[in-house]
Amino acid sequence: MAQKFDYTLDYAQLDLRAQPELYRVGVGEQGVLLVQPYKGELLPHWRFATPQLAQQSSQAIYAMFLAYLEAGDFVGADMARKFLQMGYTRARRYANHKGGKKYAGPVPERQKGGSGAHGRPELPRTEADPQKAEAAAIFKARWDEAAANPEYRKRKAEHRALYG
Repeated sequence: MAQKFDYTLDYAQLDLRAQPELYRVGVGEQGVLLVQPYKGELLPHWRFATPQLAQQSSQAIYAMFLAYLEAGDFVGADMARKFLQMGYTRARRYANHKGGKKYAGPVPERQKGGSGAHGRPELPRTEADPQKAEAAAIFKARWDEAAANPEYRKRKAEHRALYG
């Protein structure tokens, strides 16, 4: 079984391009907004407000995904894959919840920085926003393409075998 993403590391001070052995894939989007230098490289390209922006963004991030693979940088490729996944999940959230707020009430202080309901009830879904739903579908297609990439899958298995 793969190790969980390690939230105890000081990601603001780490360069995981130089220390890929510290990176754990984790589950889903874990660490997507922490791991440097990739957050700084990918975040400026991440947009999902409209289908046009989602198309441009997903193309740019997918091109970076391929470039990371070409350079033998699995951590970068995995972070790009996570940004594609996050484009899908965030656009879906905005499609389903006007304003993007999914849960009622504030995040409990001890849970800040983590994802999930943390005991809060989910707000009722609104009528789906077709623009955000289309943006989500665009990101989902690129995310699926990245996750199925044979070179990515090979490098992911190698990384997990070496580092957990």
